[in-house]
Amino acid sequence: MKYVVLIGDGMADEPLEELDGMTVLQKANTSNMDYLAKRGRAGFAQTVPEGMHPGSDVANMSIVGYDPKKYYTGRSPLEAASMGVELEKDDVAFRCNLITIKDDMIADYSSGHITNEEAKELIEIIDVELGDEKVQFYPGISYRHLMVGKKGLGANTECVPPHDVIDENRFEHMPKGEDSELICELTEKSMKILKDHPVNLKRIEEGKNPGNSIWLWGQGYAPAFTPFGELYGLKGAIISAVDLVKGIGIYAGLDVIEVPGATGYLDTNYLGKAEYAIDALKDHDFVFVHVEAPDEAGHMGNMNAKIQAIEDFDEKVVGTVLKAAREMEEDVTIMVLPDHPTPIALRTHTSNPIPVAIYCTSETAFDNADAFNEESVKKGALGTVYAADLVRKLIDGEWAQ
Repeated sequence: MKYVVLIGDGMADEPLEELDGMTVLQKANTSNMDYLAKRGRAGFAQTVPEGMHPGSDVANMSIVGYDPKKYYTGRSPLEAASMGVELEKDDVAFRCNLITIKDDMIADYSSGHITNEEAKELIEIIDVELGDEKVQFYPGISYRHLMVGKKGLGANTECVPPHDVIDENRFEHMPKGEDSELICELTEKSMKILKDHPVNLKRIEEGKNPGNSIWLWGQGYAPAFTPFGELYGLKGAIISAVDLVKGIGIYAGLDVIEVPGATGYLDTNYLGKAEYAIDALKDHDFVFVHVEAPDEAGHMGNMNAKIQAIEDFDEKVVGTVLKAAREMEEDVTIMVLPDHPTPIALRTHTSNPIPVAIYCTSETAFDNADAFNEESVKKGALGTVYAADLVRKLIDGEWAQ
């Protein structure tokens, strides 16, 4: 048996008046995911344990088969692993967003999805000006970067994700608690450094949002994972353009497969991800494929972009994998799900259970679900499953019983 898990980040949503009470999943053309739901088993998965923040880190960790209540230490250590930054025992890794602040309002958590090249220039000057024996900065991808605090610096500081407070006054959401004075000071100094940087002046001239401030959040120490092969007895791989998801794979001992043109945005190489996943099944038992685009559209509050991202995911990723799986000599189990909802109306994550469908090329495990969306899966036979148990249920075949 081979296993493929297809994750459409943030696909789940809530009913919208503009769609006559439907969700974007109900509105979108999702014929391939609908097929999986009709020909397999459907239900809900609780990806975010009670009391934990509904971040993509927590949710995807659950889906990969690691209970966040046991393994989670923070978002940024996962991203550090993907970036090749090794953390010492007392190092604290922070996500360092490049954001846009206008009139003291947090206007854009991504600086208009700033390019890698532009962002690298900005983070490098930040490290030159602000880096010292206490903190160091590392460039990442687009708006997503890394700061490492030494000797436990900032481990207990209370920080807020910038995508949770769009269009709100920054002073109401500055870091609080232990070490917050230094973290706030870094933010203030970054604004002075970046304000007139040539990269930002050029972006403003072109009508784009500048990366005129850093924003620190999601910190933690390096986690200790039991290897996936040791936990589940199978060889696995993971495909994603997002550092935190790749970081989960690295800590889990999964092979991280890089796909050309995978951007973590609406223009990502959907088809390439599917094709690389199919190829990976030749020498792997388990492949996870993560697509960020629906989540980005949700954070933007762009309903049409989210519908398009879901349809692209369905056609180019799910459809391609499904077609190949049905042509393989070996049996293949496919699971499709979001990691969490990113409702258009809220522009941030929620911890509600998400729809899930599981299909196997050799099983006839039908139930009453007739489509893949939040309403239809209520009729599915899976009920509500704790997401960290899903990998084991797939392997044991318990989902089909």
